[in-house]
Amino acid sequence: MAYFGFRQSGGTGSAPTYEQVPVKVAYNAGSIFYGDPVEPLATGYIQRADGTTGTEGIAGIFVGCKYLSTSQKRTVWSNYWPGSDTSGDVEAYIINDPNATFIVNAPGIVAADVNANINYTIGTGDTATGISGAYASGAAATATLPFRIVALADSVTGGADNIIVRFNNVATKSTTGI
Repeated sequence: MAYFGFRQSGGTGSAPTYEQVPVKVAYNAGSIFYGDPVEPLATGYIQRADGTTGTEGIAGIFVGCKYLSTSQKRTVWSNYWPGSDTSGDVEAYIINDPNATFIVNAPGIVAADVNANINYTIGTGDTATGISGAYASGAAATATLPFRIVALADSVTGGADNIIVRFNNVATKSTTGI
């Protein structure tokens, strides 16, 4: 299965930014792909979230960046941060609106899992396209998991293994869990 990370499917924003906010990525933070969950660092920067515990709050979903490329000697706009090629900070764009919804692959999730919370697995991003390899996994009643399952997505949105989720513990939300 080709995973594609978290793709925004709705929210309260409108074109052209759809709730995108600028944040900083440390130039040595490692790669971040379009659709990856990101987590805040104590330094004020973000990095690609690891998804290992699922209980730390996430900062949002990464949707692109711009940086001064040392190899190309120009400003590069990209849907992913390759993890190097600059000597300064990277301006990243994330979606962190608590009302945003996302379509994501979630193998094995069934109708009975709707309204449960769910974790994610980062997977391997595609350096040719810049698309995330993240997917949702581990539906449970655990209140601290980062996403809540809103609905199963139908074949129009990409297949039976896709779901629609919203943030459960994003940093811009005042509480976690329901």
